[in-house]
Amino acid sequence: MNLNDVHRGIHKNRNRKRVGRGTGSGHGKTCGRGHKGARSRAGYSVHPTFEGGQMPLVRRVPKRGFHNRFALEVAVVNLGQIDKCFDAGAEVTPESLRAHSLAKGRYDVLKVLGDGELTKQVTVAAHRFSKAARAKIEQAGGQVVVLPGTKPVPKNKANRQNRKAPAEASGAAAPGQ
Repeated sequence: MNLNDVHRGIHKNRNRKRVGRGTGSGHGKTCGRGHKGARSRAGYSVHPTFEGGQMPLVRRVPKRGFHNRFALEVAVVNLGQIDKCFDAGAEVTPESLRAHSLAKGRYDVLKVLGDGELTKQVTVAAHRFSKAARAKIEQAGGQVVVLPGTKPVPKNKANRQNRKAPAEASGAAAPGQ
């Protein structure tokens, strides 16, 4: 084998297929699309899951559960973790928790839960607190600071906002009828 044979026949950019340039080219007349049928027509497109009329895999596989795309991502920190990582008199904020690798990644809301014991007096700032966490922090002489942040809309209010006004829903006559 010669070194100059290594790249022979290999081209970085392939020339585009020129169709419809006469029968002698091999791609004339039907231009490689065959005779009749959906694929021969202009504007043909197929659904990504289409399997030739067979029941698609997407529809054959059973589905369970529900994933709410609009739910807030909640990061959770327990009091036991805070007690282990912070000294007495410390101020616990989302930034300090991230520095101690307790609240990692992306989240919308930080919630403090009451698992574990808190023996030190600390000021904890978060978006949400469980009742047990709030009680344990205050019992230890600490302070609870609720951060302003994204609050979910209660379900009953969200439903009311999505409903149409009674006049629109009842099909009242439009002006000019």
